[in-house]
Amino acid sequence: MKFSPIATVAIAAALIWLKPNSVPQSKHNFIVIAHRGDHVIYPENTLEAYREAIKNEADYIEIDLRTTKDSQLVSMHDATVNRMTNGKGAVNSFTLAELQQLKLKGGDSVNTYHVPTFVEILKLAKNKINIYLDFKAADPAVAYQMIQQYHMEKQVLVYINSAKQLTGWRKVAPKMPLMLSLPDSVTTVDGMKTFIDKYRPDLLDGDYGQYNPDMLAFAATRDIPVWPDIQSATEGTADWSKAVKTGFKGLQTDHPAALAAFLKQQKLR
Repeated sequence: MKFSPIATVAIAAALIWLKPNSVPQSKHNFIVIAHRGDHVIYPENTLEAYREAIKNEADYIEIDLRTTKDSQLVSMHDATVNRMTNGKGAVNSFTLAELQQLKLKGGDSVNTYHVPTFVEILKLAKNKINIYLDFKAADPAVAYQMIQQYHMEKQVLVYINSAKQLTGWRKVAPKMPLMLSLPDSVTTVDGMKTFIDKYRPDLLDGDYGQYNPDMLAFAATRDIPVWPDIQSATEGTADWSKAVKTGFKGLQTDHPAALAAFLKQQKLR
C-alpha cells in the first residue's frame, strides 16, 4: 500500500503530537527525587531541606505549590498551616507577610525556618537541581510565567492533581512535561494502556508496588518514564532492591542521601 505525500505528512504530524514532552535532563541514569526536600534532617519544604537535597546530589526536589491570600506562590504540602507551624488556618487565609511570621516546626530550637516562596525556590534550584512541582492550588499561568521569568522551562516537571489542572497546564505550557499518578486500581498493561491513551501523561507516578516489569516495558514503548513513590515509614534497602529488580529508573524518596548511596553501591549511579 502506498501513502500519498499528504497522508505521510499527516501521519508524521500525528506521531509527533503523540510523543511525550521531554523531561528535564539529569546527570544520573537513575533519578532520585527528594520528597519535600531532605526533610529527615530539616523541616519539609524549606530552603534548608532543598539545599540538603542539592548537597546530596538528588536529581529533583519535590515541592508543593499553594497560593496565599495576596496571590503569592509558596511551598507547603497541607492546605492548612496547622501541622507544620505554630499557627492555625488555611494557607490561602494568610498574606505572604503573615505566613512568613509563623514559625515552622523543626528538629532544633536554634534555627528559625520560614515558608519559602516559589521565587526563592526557583533561584535556589537554577542550574543546580530540577524541580518536581506538585501543583496543589495555584494558577498555571501565574506559575508558568515565573518559570519563564527565571528561564527554568527545562528544569521543571509538573505533577497534576486534577482534570482542571491538566487542561490548564496544556493550554498555557503545551511543552511542559506533566506527570500523572496511575490509579491504584490499574495493575495491568491493558489498564495502563487505557489510562495513557485517555490522558496522555508525559511521566507516570503512583505506588511502586502496583507496577510490574511488563507494565514498565509497555511504558518504555511509549517513551514514558515511570518514577513512583517509594517513601514510607519503613523505607529502606529492601524496598530499593525490589524497585531496582522491578526495573524502575527513578524513585521519589524520603531518604535521598541514603538512596543515592545505595544506588552507587549497586553501580546504578
